[in-house]
Amino acid sequence: MVDSPVRVLHVIKSLGLGGTEKVMQLFVTNLDPTRFTTAAYSPTDGVRAAQIRAANVDTFIGGDLLAILDHFRPHIAHVHRAGWPEPDLLVPLKRARVPVVVETNVFGRHDPSPLGAIIDHTLFVSHFCLDRFSRTTGIAPNPERYSYLYNPVNTDFFARAARTDRDFSRPAAGRISRPDPGKWSRLALDFLPGIVRDLPDFRYHIIGAIPEAVDFVRTHDLEKNVRFHAPVETDAQIAAFLDGVSVLAHANDTGESFGLVIAEAMACGLPVITHPSQGLRDNGQLELVEHGVTGLVARNAEEYAGALKYLFSHPDEAERMGRAGRDKATRLFRMQTVARKLETTYLELLRRKGILQ
Repeated sequence: MVDSPVRVLHVIKSLGLGGTEKVMQLFVTNLDPTRFTTAAYSPTDGVRAAQIRAANVDTFIGGDLLAILDHFRPHIAHVHRAGWPEPDLLVPLKRARVPVVVETNVFGRHDPSPLGAIIDHTLFVSHFCLDRFSRTTGIAPNPERYSYLYNPVNTDFFARAARTDRDFSRPAAGRISRPDPGKWSRLALDFLPGIVRDLPDFRYHIIGAIPEAVDFVRTHDLEKNVRFHAPVETDAQIAAFLDGVSVLAHANDTGESFGLVIAEAMACGLPVITHPSQGLRDNGQLELVEHGVTGLVARNAEEYAGALKYLFSHPDEAERMGRAGRDKATRLFRMQTVARKLETTYLELLRRKGILQ
């Protein structure tokens, strides 16, 4: 039988500023400490490791994962991964005979390898990812084996921190991403000349610029309209950045399996403009951004500029969409609620294996 509290080790490839790492951080710091003893393992250190330790959660950085498993002796190992085979993470879990192995499958990919069989339960980060996985693999979405759990967001903090006197008619949009070309779309730049022509006072605030964006702004003489910002590390810095804009401008050709920045902007009461991805690419952004409800969906640069102009010229509508987004984020993504759902999954798996009464 399992000891009390249940020991849970979260396993992840890195502890940098990415969304996957942030989700893991919110999980390990929000599980009920009277019922769960949590820790995190990563082969590499990063900014989030210090933040996790500041919340009195142990981190194991580097070293032999098998030795750490032997030391911590988790009842549950929770792996955060893209979904494809990662033997460096799974082999030690198999050798240690961890009783329950859960994965958060970030990109909804299928792992047909023999090691994939050690996973007891797969959590997808959106209904879209679960549905696409079932359609592309032919694997029935048995809820005892596959389910979705939205990423947690500190909605309470963002609701408190967001400004209450926002002027939605102010022509200012914000964008947040990593400075990675894979997080960008030409759409995030191509709408600029058109909107600046019609709204010369438009301001575009960007975190995570790539060289192509800097070159585009310079060659199109848009320096007075675009401001590039340094990366942010905390929710307080994200909220402060979003306080300076009237809408979140999202554009990423690969799409989002969930869209953490979108969810955080919604929690701040901002409408969001996004676009659909093509084919079987990620389209979780459309699960968050409902056209005309929590934001607007544009298909090309002209529609994107038009969506921005519509929101700036209809501030009451923009505010209504922002409120709807905040309500949706609170209802579906609140970190405390999501953590309780994860705890329920953990306990059900332990009972199913006869490890817990």
